[in-house]
Amino acid sequence: MGFFVRRLSFYFIALLFAITINFIIPRAMPGDPVTMMFANAAVQVTPERIAAMKELLGFVDGPMYQQYFIYLKGIFSWDLGISIQTYPQTVNEVLGNAVGWSLFLAGTAVILAFCMGSTLGIFAAWKRGSKYDAFISPGMLVVQAVPPVVVAMLVLYTFAIGAKWFPSTYAYTPGTIPDWTSLDFYLDVGYHAVLPLFCATIIQIGGFLINMRNNMINLLNEDYITMAKGKGLSENRIVFKYAARNAMLPSVTALSMAIGMAIGGQLIIEMIFNYPGLGTVLLNAINQRDYQVLQGQLLIMTMFMLFFNFMADILIVALDPRLRKGGK
Repeated sequence: MGFFVRRLSFYFIALLFAITINFIIPRAMPGDPVTMMFANAAVQVTPERIAAMKELLGFVDGPMYQQYFIYLKGIFSWDLGISIQTYPQTVNEVLGNAVGWSLFLAGTAVILAFCMGSTLGIFAAWKRGSKYDAFISPGMLVVQAVPPVVVAMLVLYTFAIGAKWFPSTYAYTPGTIPDWTSLDFYLDVGYHAVLPLFCATIIQIGGFLINMRNNMINLLNEDYITMAKGKGLSENRIVFKYAARNAMLPSVTALSMAIGMAIGGQLIIEMIFNYPGLGTVLLNAINQRDYQVLQGQLLIMTMFMLFFNFMADILIVALDPRLRKGGK
């Protein structure tokens, strides 16, 4: 119990720190978002109207600490304000429309990368020193080292613009009315997700591969593996039932952490493919100085990362009896 209390305290302090940074950074950016919103207006806007709009959007005049406490009150009541770019739409609505697409892309990519990377890592460890191991392990590490923006641009120009096999933008055909009861709509969503999903998956496989390979190599020298070989058990049974089953435990904890990291890491992929997730929302918010959306976006990303890291801590305790007994 003490372990969970300490971890919860740590994550709460980390959240408060992230909220503070989230409050300071947008206000350090040059430009007044409300003034910029009226800059291109065809009619002259009175100072009274600008002041009223600032108050409506949460940009009240006053000391910084006063604005900070107003900001905190809005967060804990989950009132993130009104978007400047899509006024009168609220920030909750803007982010709510995007977070589902990001979770779909990140969750699917991490699961695919985990399954593929773990499987490749199992065989790389079992056949360590072979040509397969010498090719697949460094090969996937090289792919992982390539910046996501380079991977996304290469995939976009090769398969969308060049070969024209897949669409290059958005999550479904423009003009389509989303119908979540229609199989055709799901197929259209899947067709549009192929390229961004491929990019988000391929850049993560190497990490899972190396993690599983190292775990497997450490276990292959254990006495029970030697005994299983001495009994004449089949290779597949030794690999999957004895070695891979135990080597999978550390990888499961890495999986929960990877989901939180993937949401932040795939933002550039969403921007390049104009996928309607948090990445595209973030880009538009930066361009339009939409502080409210920018703060809400960064807050949600932080909460996701902290939540999945906390889930990883719980999995570690659940899978390791020593931590359950010692509480450390």
